[in-house]
Amino acid sequence: MTGPYSFHLHLVAWLAVAAVGVAYAVAVGRTSLTSPPGAAPTRRQWWCLAGGLLSLAVALTWPLADLAAHWSLTALLVQRLLLILAATPLLLLALPSPLIAALTRPAPVDGVLEVITRPLVAVVVFSVIAVGTLLTPVVAAQASSATVRGVVDVVLLLGGAVLWGPVLRHIPGASRPSPVGLAVYLFVQSVVPFFPSVIYVFARHPLYPAFAHAHVAIGLSAVGDQQLAGVVAKVATLPVLWSVAYVALTRAARQDTDTDTGVLTWAEVERQLLRAERRQGRRPGRRRTGRIPAIPRVGLVPGTDVPESTPGPPTSELPGEAPGP
Repeated sequence: MTGPYSFHLHLVAWLAVAAVGVAYAVAVGRTSLTSPPGAAPTRRQWWCLAGGLLSLAVALTWPLADLAAHWSLTALLVQRLLLILAATPLLLLALPSPLIAALTRPAPVDGVLEVITRPLVAVVVFSVIAVGTLLTPVVAAQASSATVRGVVDVVLLLGGAVLWGPVLRHIPGASRPSPVGLAVYLFVQSVVPFFPSVIYVFARHPLYPAFAHAHVAIGLSAVGDQQLAGVVAKVATLPVLWSVAYVALTRAARQDTDTDTGVLTWAEVERQLLRAERRQGRRPGRRRTGRIPAIPRVGLVPGTDVPESTPGPPTSELPGEAPGP
């Protein structure tokens, strides 16, 4: 093993980051061809993509990836936090709602999405991933195998998607808890999955032989590195998740409601109609097209009733329009 700061190119990681960027460009290009105007990524979404790719690059390449693999538990925790709290939500925010709708339209994928974004299920699944990937055998395996490290990184990104699924409002078909429910969900997610950090702070013996030489990399003993990792995990996690919870509660108080007050998009309406159709089954003699063309692809104000016999919501109920004569 070379020194902790010896340069490694991490070609596979760079190719993976580039592949994510290329896949995004191709996917949004194809979706834009079949979607209405306004479905293309916004400037904000392009910035989110750039931030997500940058987070991936920092987490998966030199020097952080090398320190996380062989030298420091603190570096490993920082890497995990970058993947879960930065890369995943930024990449999800970069995806236009029509693209997410297209990717999750197949019935098996939609079924998983419907279940996995329920807050209780999300807490259980994310806790299993967060704790399971920190078990001593798993950490030892990732320290000795680049393949295992790659698999763990992918699992952590999926875990991050589970964590943020109930939070992000532009995912069609995802669970949408009230602001109060969302705040409770984020509080639980900030405590339950990260309880190993408490163990790190109070443990008096090293828990991971893979990081026995932490003093060479960061000047701390293995126990000191372990305690620092526990502090970093809490200091980084609580402000992020609690800030999101605070924003949700503030918006709810400002709008004097404890339900979701965001614009209900066509993608969400279409997904709910598609689910209802799947539950009812195909009617005899009915041709299934997979689309409901009677409702235009525009944002609908929550609470607006759209008659099935009309081509869209009344003009007087469109945001920013005055009632007709």
